[in-house]
Amino acid sequence: GVIELWSGYTFVLGFLIVFRNNQAYFRFWEGATLVQTVRGEWFNATSSLIAFCAKSSDKHQQVEQFQQLLVRLVSMLHCSALQQVCELEDNSLEIIDTTGMRKESISHLTRSPDRVETILQWMQRLIVEASQAGAMDIPAPILSRAFQELSRGYVNLNNVRKIKDVPFPFPYAQM
Repeated sequence: GVIELWSGYTFVLGFLIVFRNNQAYFRFWEGATLVQTVRGEWFNATSSLIAFCAKSSDKHQQVEQFQQLLVRLVSMLHCSALQQVCELEDNSLEIIDTTGMRKESISHLTRSPDRVETILQWMQRLIVEASQAGAMDIPAPILSRAFQELSRGYVNLNNVRKIKDVPFPFPYAQM
């Protein structure tokens, strides 16, 4: 009678609690892993682009400007990505600074519905312009790896957004 009913109830309750906790734990670690993957992809792209720069002394100033703007854009990119996926009240994440960027561009960025996409477009344009100007001394097929790494980082960021934006299914949340 009562003992069997109580045993069945505690078994089902225990099963549901374990199931729900496992699902939450999995979502947490998937999100944490993807955020680190985003950082790794963008770091690899940036370090490759720095390594691909021309070594000739006549391009020194051009290379230095490219590298400094690239690093600042990556700083803004990572900050914007983290702001999209975390819950902050004051957006207190910091960037290096905005040196080398026009005020109109910064104003446009503040109004942009997706700052990460905007900054990625700026970075791609910067890389193409630097390559065309000779600031990078690398064949195009090798340079394309940097674009692939930037792209993979963005795809992983969208997977993190999916975890953040899509709530845990209602029937499971009621368990």
